[in-house]
Amino acid sequence: ILGGAAGAGVTAAVKSHSGSGTATVNVSDRTASQVVLKSVDGKTELTDAENYAANVNSVVSINCSATTNYFGQTVESASSGSGFVLTQDGFVVTNHHVIDGATSVKVTLYDGETYDATVIGSDSDYDIAVLKIDATGLTPVTLGDSSLLNVGDHVLALGNPLGELTFSASEGIASSVNRTINVSGIPFNMIQVTCAVNPGNSGGPLFNAYGEVVGIVSAKYSSTASSSSSGESVEGLGFAIPINDVLAMIEDIMTNGYVTDKAYMGIVPNTLTAQMAMQYRYDISEGVFISYVEENSPASEAGLQMGDVITAIDGKSIASYEELV
Repeated sequence: ILGGAAGAGVTAAVKSHSGSGTATVNVSDRTASQVVLKSVDGKTELTDAENYAANVNSVVSINCSATTNYFGQTVESASSGSGFVLTQDGFVVTNHHVIDGATSVKVTLYDGETYDATVIGSDSDYDIAVLKIDATGLTPVTLGDSSLLNVGDHVLALGNPLGELTFSASEGIASSVNRTINVSGIPFNMIQVTCAVNPGNSGGPLFNAYGEVVGIVSAKYSSTASSSSSGESVEGLGFAIPINDVLAMIEDIMTNGYVTDKAYMGIVPNTLTAQMAMQYRYDISEGVFISYVEENSPASEAGLQMGDVITAIDGKSIASYEELV
């Protein structure tokens, strides 16, 4: 009925089943408009469809395999994730946990072309990795300024949820632009979003409304936040690493194969508690207690010793291990 009505016009009269007359079915005569391919210039706000069209060729699917030997038995495992093209000559960015332990990494572009990828380097602390594929003339993303993102701004995540639903888009808003997520005692600054983030989305780009990459989506952090919710079901909760926080490290990995300028003290720190302060008879109740100092480390050379308490850095007071980090 609808097909015939669409061909005849916007309305059609059909005979009622009861035979008592006719019923009118309204059918839209709207013609589908083609999405105009717009370039990302940092000035033009894009619809989600325009954003997707402008950037989907810069998004990649990543498939990894690993071979492990357990007591003489070879075990094969596989994992998948997402990433994005950073340069025309084949540098690709993803998460560290996507390629961690992989013996083989393959990158597939939107046009279906698949390449063997070389892991240039990665950083497990910030969960970033840089890959290289032997290709030229690729379509790189345009990086934005994540510090300009506001709570409530529209964002779009592109990736491969579940490793099978390739090149999918999920949209939402920035729920928080400076959310601290605690991972194994270490705080990380994240962008919280309402975009659906699932396994396989890790490493994919988070775009602002202008088509610029402002974050790297991480299902790892999303899962961490979800698991901290006392086992409750969590929806509309995803996280992305702000691009401003890791761009210098990404460039460092591209040049040197690893992050060369990471801060290092050489201590085992713990947050000072009231009980510890009483035990050691300190006249302070907060700070960072030094449990161990590595020999020949910067901390050792600076004169720090086991049992010292760090209460400030460069004049800024700190009360916990998290604040020290």
